Amino acid sequence: MIKQTFSKNKYNFHLWFPALFNSTGGIQRYSSLCLTAFQGLYPDGAYDIVIKHDTDVPAKSANLCFHTAGHWPLALRTPALAAQMVGLGLVQRPNLIFSTHPNFSVTAYWLKKLIGTPYWVAAHGIDAWDIQNPSVKKALENADLILAVSSYTRDRLLQEQNLKPNQVVVLPNTFNADNFQIAPKPDHLLKQYGLNSQQPVILTVTRLAQSPQRCKGYDKILQALPQIRRVIPNVHYVLVGEGNDRPRIEQLISQLQLQDCVTLAGYIPDEQLRDYYNLCDVFAMPSKGEGFGIVHLEALACGKATLGGNKDGAVDALCQGELGALVDPDDIEAIAYNIIQILHGTYPNPLLYQPEELRHRVVNKFGFERFQKSIDYYLKDYILEN
Repeated sequence: MIKQTFSKNKYNFHLWFPALFNSTGGIQRYSSLCLTAFQGLYPDGAYDIVIKHDTDVPAKSANLCFHTAGHWPLALRTPALAAQMVGLGLVQRPNLIFSTHPNFSVTAYWLKKLIGTPYWVAAHGIDAWDIQNPSVKKALENADLILAVSSYTRDRLLQEQNLKPNQVVVLPNTFNADNFQIAPKPDHLLKQYGLNSQQPVILTVTRLAQSPQRCKGYDKILQALPQIRRVIPNVHYVLVGEGNDRPRIEQLISQLQLQDCVTLAGYIPDEQLRDYYNLCDVFAMPSKGEGFGIVHLEALACGKATLGGNKDGAVDALCQGELGALVDPDDIEAIAYNIIQILHGTYPNPLLYQPEELRHRVVNKFGFERFQKSIDYYLKDYILEN
């Protein structure tokens, strides 16, 4: 791996993001926290942030400059973005390029060939699986470091791509724990949805996407609800999220005659999500094919019992079952059985009923401070020499 020597006052980082300000989502939040981590570690550095889709970005400051291709028509945006990346790279010769999407690594690879700049690539989930584009495959093979958000993502990369094991490390996702606190069920949401404070509530927060690779398991919960209702008649399911899969979900709710016990809350702004987590008694997202699942961390930080799938990155988020229930995401009966156990207070892991301890453990394991320390470790080990 390429080694460079420089002090904290003499370096330049180029960070390449799909979006940062004009949209929300897991990669956007990850990108924002990466920028915060770098700036906290090296506050005197110069940062050039290249963003593909945003149109509105902050003005340039003393050591921070945003560049965006968002004003270009979509058909021209990718070449315009690449031109910006190459131009800035050739002029500034940064000490490190860090891309939070594998597709950008192609440009980073060519800059490395031209001027020797090392580059890192973040791998989240479906964006890094089953990559067929030869240019992206070649770029990943030549990356100095690939930061996978979970062991599941790392394992898939090593199985599917021609990568060296020491080239791919696990940097677990993080979250802003201050935004998610333990609190009573919010009165305004109870009133809004016609619920009472003693009523058992199941919650899922996700994008409703048709793509089978993005199977988050909310349809499996709907299919499990009739079985759950036979044991817990007043249970209510709140599904937060919007997307092109909503018509299918509405049809499924109608077919299963669940109209009286399911709320499709639609899109909820990030700043309001804490109230929804505190509304529920169990957060459930039995996904398959999820790279990690930041929503699990957010629910745990609110002290909520959490259920995830046992075949994807949720295994990392729930610490192999230490912090929550892991189930076969294709087993409707198992999903129903585990949710019933959790709501009845009989699930065999007593930690699920200790809100303060759940919050303490998830913050200790996945909080921003630990995330930042990990980035610092990899910077010093792979790029810097002290």
